Amino acid sequence: MTLNPLPTLLFEPLVRMALAEDLGRAGDITTDAIVPAERRASLQLRARQPGVIAGLDVARCAFQTLSPEVRMEIIRGDGGAVEPGDVIATISGPARALLTGERVALNFLCHLSGVASATASLVAAVKGTRAQIVCTRKTTPGLRALEKYAVRAGGGGNHRFGLDDAVLIKDNHIAIAGGIKPAITSARAHAGHLVKIEVEVDTLAQLEEALALGVDAVLLDNMTPPERARAVAMTGGRAITEASGRITVETAAAIAAAGVDLISVGWITHSAAALDIGLDER
Repeated sequence: MTLNPLPTLLFEPLVRMALAEDLGRAGDITTDAIVPAERRASLQLRARQPGVIAGLDVARCAFQTLSPEVRMEIIRGDGGAVEPGDVIATISGPARALLTGERVALNFLCHLSGVASATASLVAAVKGTRAQIVCTRKTTPGLRALEKYAVRAGGGGNHRFGLDDAVLIKDNHIAIAGGIKPAITSARAHAGHLVKIEVEVDTLAQLEEALALGVDAVLLDNMTPPERARAVAMTGGRAITEASGRITVETAAAIAAAGVDLISVGWITHSAAALDIGLDER
């Protein structure tokens, strides 16, 4: 999978907001008091634990927003695996900009690298199967585009980005609509011709009904392993099959073995642990 860079316009406003929050009303009073304005420095981003990197452009933006003179030489790019002690990038420029921007840059970089690392662990768990690990809308408010990018950096794929780019009929939709058929009929009448329709099913009977109505994808939610395998066999390639519900690194392989096309996981974006990365002297 080719990892295309994130457009700057997607993250620059977020970086500026984070810097404004950190600088407050008086700026970095510690650094400004201790470090002469003319002092320059060169520091290294180093991994302190194994993982996968994501978010270097965002980190660079934090430093360069404070000073356009900052330069970053990337050694291990986004999507690259690192071990403790590996140098990820060298950053040089006005010392004040490096020290003032350090925390904001690392907040983004460590979080996004944590998302990429969590994704990579699941991708490794299902290696050799047809299943692709995908994220969900369970993202940090305001950071969805960045976190979904980090999932791609970790070797995963993206589910829908928002409520406006695909129809996903879930259990509450079905309940309020009065059943699967009226829900799908209404969605099909409302959606444009390029919009795909996916339906969440909890039982094989619901799956049979959804398939008969020609949906594009089925979300097999919280099914048992035998039910999931039977569901894939029933689908027979007529729709994309997606598994979800309490997916872990330990359970992912067994879920993938059922033959599903996608495994959607919420915790890789909303609960992934930050990857420990430091900014140290060379």
